[in-house]
Amino acid sequence: MNIWGVTGTNGKTTTTWIAAAFMQGAYITTVEANTLKRRFYTGYTTPPLPQLKAIFAEMAANGAENCVMEVSSHAIHQHRTGDTVFAGGAFLNLSEDHLDYHKTMEEYFRVKLAFAERLKPGSPYVVCLDGENCARMYEAVRKLPLRVIPVTRDNPAYDLSELQLAGDYNRSNVLVAAALAEAAGVAHDDIQRLIPGLRPRWGRLEEVACASKARVFVDFAHTPDGLEKVLGAARGFCPGRLWVVFGAGGDRDPMKRPLMGEVCARLADEVVVTSDNPRSEAPMAIIGQILQGVGDHRAYVEPDRRLAIEHALQAAQAGDVVIVAGKGHETTQEIKGVKHPFDDRAVVAAYVACD
Repeated sequence: MNIWGVTGTNGKTTTTWIAAAFMQGAYITTVEANTLKRRFYTGYTTPPLPQLKAIFAEMAANGAENCVMEVSSHAIHQHRTGDTVFAGGAFLNLSEDHLDYHKTMEEYFRVKLAFAERLKPGSPYVVCLDGENCARMYEAVRKLPLRVIPVTRDNPAYDLSELQLAGDYNRSNVLVAAALAEAAGVAHDDIQRLIPGLRPRWGRLEEVACASKARVFVDFAHTPDGLEKVLGAARGFCPGRLWVVFGAGGDRDPMKRPLMGEVCARLADEVVVTSDNPRSEAPMAIIGQILQGVGDHRAYVEPDRRLAIEHALQAAQAGDVVIVAGKGHETTQEIKGVKHPFDDRAVVAAYVACD
């Protein structure tokens, strides 16, 4: 079984499941693992080695010829994949995140590069050229004994005119997934035939029907770069006012919080700041740091995430678009060590309009 690794700050989950779909293979993502006969949540983006080996064994027993998996920076730094031999890999982008762990962007970059450095000589390595630090990564990996495959939406190898996934970043994700699948031996024409059938899933710019007058989308964007991409994409199909409901996770990189506020204030018309997973931190303390970046832009503050979402859904009008960002596929909200049931998609779907 060939194992393919996908790394990057944003887009790993989407790129991984699309590449697996092109390969008709198994996958391991933040949301679920699919061994071809069973789907389940591992609790990790990249599981620890003992769990990983058990998953690989199940996939192989089910006849999987290819497995595409997310490889997080934490997993690379902690050698979580152990002696796993990767057939090849892909790099998507590198932007502000996880600096509570890596401390500096320089170290974060070094860890991402380390994944490519561990690949066997001659292995295919797809590098997206469209995001932050992509050109730098491309120059770095070109010095390694790898078969480096650059990909850019400015010169696509596929016709994406019928792609149903919104946003330039998803065009990049699909092209990276396609290049990885080609490296695995999938024919170009077979990949092209599958592209129009790809649909949003797992809270990645996923539209949720509800009683609001506006169109409502749930997205996992939880970094400045992720928010910038999803809001930019939404602006393209928003004839009215663009709303964003978001917060920032507690006990995680605090430096990105004002940056997230700045992005949302710059790109959205209506900003609603709330809680994400506050964990051990006080929600209003996190919100205060976000508001430093929001600046003079008017923001509605409501630490109760359910009430914040309902406020936006009630206030938004026909033609508006509401983006509920930060949690995506997650089904719990962690507060002071307790994970309470909470699914943005379910909250949106259950909304009842007030006359």
